[in-house]
Amino acid sequence: MANTLLMPKATAVWLVDNTALSFEQIAQFCKLHTLEVKAIADGESAQGIKGLDPINTGQLTREEIAKAESDPNHALKLATSKYTVPELRKKGPRYTPVSKRQDRPNAILWLVRNHPELKDAQISRLVGTTKNTIEQIRNRTHWNSANLQPVDPVALGLCSQIDLDFEVQKAAKNRPPEMQEQDNSLLPASETENLPVDDLLSRPPTPKEEEELDANAVFARLSSLKGPETEDDNDDGE
Repeated sequence: MANTLLMPKATAVWLVDNTALSFEQIAQFCKLHTLEVKAIADGESAQGIKGLDPINTGQLTREEIAKAESDPNHALKLATSKYTVPELRKKGPRYTPVSKRQDRPNAILWLVRNHPELKDAQISRLVGTTKNTIEQIRNRTHWNSANLQPVDPVALGLCSQIDLDFEVQKAAKNRPPEMQEQDNSLLPASETENLPVDDLLSRPPTPKEEEELDANAVFARLSSLKGPETEDDNDDGE
C-alpha cells in the first residue's frame, strides 16, 4: 500500500499555523482545494480541528518543509512512514503479516489494560489473534508474559485508529448500565443511636424491614382466622 497522508485537513491546519508555505503547496500536499486552505487560514473552515504535526507522525521532515518554504514552486514530498497503516477491512478474517505477528502479544496486553471493556472477539478482530492467546495474556500464563510490553496496536500497524475507535465505541454502547447496589439491611446502630425518635419514625422502612412487616401481617391474619380462645377451650372437662 502506498503511503497516504494521515488526517489531511488536520495536517493542513498545522501547516497553515506553523509554516510559511503557500496555500497552493499545502493544498497540493493535503489533496485539498486552494480555496479550502485559504478558508482554513481565514478561520472560516476546520474550526475546532486540532492541527496534526506531520513531522511527529513521520510524514514530513523539517528539511523538506524548509526547502518548500524557500522555493514556492517546490512540491512537498511525503516521507516514508515508520509504520504501515493497514487498509480498512470490510469482511473476512484479518491477515497479519509474518513480520508483525511477534508484536501481537504486546498489542493484546495494551488492549487488555487500556480497554478492559473489549470482548475477546473484538480483540481478535483488531489484531488477528485467537481467544486462547488472549486468555493466556489476561491470566499471565502466556509463555512470554515476563517480557511483554503493552504497545498500541495502531502504532504497531496491526489495526487502524478507525477500527480501534469503532470497537471501543461498540463495547461502550453494548455495556449494560451499572446497577447501584441497594442496601437491603437495617441501618447500623452507629447511625441510629443518636437520631431523634421523630426521625426514626419518619424514616421509610428498608426492604428488609418491609419484608418483616409483611411476615408479621401474615401471622396476624392467621391468628384472626383462628379466633380467640374461649373458656370452653381451656376447660378440662369439669
